[in-house]
Amino acid sequence: MAQNDDKLEAKAARKAEKAAKKAAKKKKSTIKQVIEVYKFTHADDKALPAIMAATFLGPVVLFVVLGLLLHWSPVSWVMLMILAIMVGLLLSVVVLTRRADAVGYRKMEGRSGAAIAVIRGISKAGYQFPEQPIWVDPKTKDAVWRGTGYNGIYLLGEGNYARVSKAMDNQERSIKSVTAGSSIPVYRICVGNGPEQVRLRDLRKTVMKKKAYRPTSHKNPIMKKLHSRSRFVLTKTELATLNERLNTLQSKSGYGIPKGIDPMRRQRVSRRALRGR
Repeated sequence: MAQNDDKLEAKAARKAEKAAKKAAKKKKSTIKQVIEVYKFTHADDKALPAIMAATFLGPVVLFVVLGLLLHWSPVSWVMLMILAIMVGLLLSVVVLTRRADAVGYRKMEGRSGAAIAVIRGISKAGYQFPEQPIWVDPKTKDAVWRGTGYNGIYLLGEGNYARVSKAMDNQERSIKSVTAGSSIPVYRICVGNGPEQVRLRDLRKTVMKKKAYRPTSHKNPIMKKLHSRSRFVLTKTELATLNERLNTLQSKSGYGIPKGIDPMRRQRVSRRALRGR
């Protein structure tokens, strides 16, 4: 019995040691990540240290003033100053995150494929945005991607508004050919800095705000007036069926872009290979 107890104690000790090492490693990686984000942001945002310092000291100074005015007890001072430091740290991290996002968007603006790189991070509402564009102009690097979600179909364009809009017209006609008779909405979003375009930093918010409504079928005139329309939302099964139809459409419309080839870069063709040498 004593040997079994020793074995159990040793096993529990090993588990506790592993858990402690794992927690320490996770904490170290989080701190390292914060430091890397700070360095990345500070390289482009020189005002970051002053803003973060002011954000951290703001709650501390506020609590000190309140303590002097309200004559806190020593215990209250200790507890509330710890709270002030925690609030200051939290606000500093929030400021760092937001300014890091702003710097990241500024660096990505104007680069080919930036739109899909931003939008692929959305994991809510069943969004699916394949990395491969459904249309691309190798000369101008304009591109259109097609995505889906429970709210409908999304056409995401990047480049010259006129060229991208024309390409979207063609793609929307193709989509209607496989969704004929349905009321699935098609949302068109063009990324850029023009008057009718969406800035890269506002892209995620714009996609998630896209909603469509359809009229209700109430027979009661009072209910029809009170609830004249309802929001369009696909079920999980309907979304899966839609994705299958769009994938079939893509396979019929062309062979796609071979793996390993950058659609944004013009490919060199060997003239020797064309002559059979």
